[in-house]
Amino acid sequence: MNNVRKGATALAAVAALSVGGVSLASTATAHPSHPGHPAKPAPCARAQGQVDKAQAKLDWLTKKLAAEQGKVKKDKKAVAATKGSPQAQAKKALRAAKAETAKVAKEKKAQQQRVAHATARLNKCEAGQPTPTPTPVPSPTTTAPAPVPSA
Repeated sequence: MNNVRKGATALAAVAALSVGGVSLASTATAHPSHPGHPAKPAPCARAQGQVDKAQAKLDWLTKKLAAEQGKVKKDKKAVAATKGSPQAQAKKALRAAKAETAKVAKEKKAQQQRVAHATARLNKCEAGQPTPTPTPVPSPTTTAPAPVPSA
């Protein structure tokens, strides 16, 4: 009895999910004015996404470069303030910081090129899209009162 009940419950759950899933999927992809047809993605949406992603990474690299440059300044001060063996360690840290700064600067330059290329692709895509023409709305015209015939 227990197995029959579990099987029936599972069957009912699967049926409910499949019916609900089909109706949910059809409403999610259907365009309101064209029921049954999938909705079209916005034109140039992929290009816009690429530009946004590239710009976000560029912003992150800019912050990272600023932090690395601050570390180089700090290490320069440490080298100037120390003598002997600690100075050698400070110089080693300074060299490492400068190398990291150069690496991040190179990454930033490459990312700037990616942003420029992605922006160019977006502009090209947008230029290829027809501009939507606004539907002319008839303006309410006022009619002059009809002339009254004189007797």
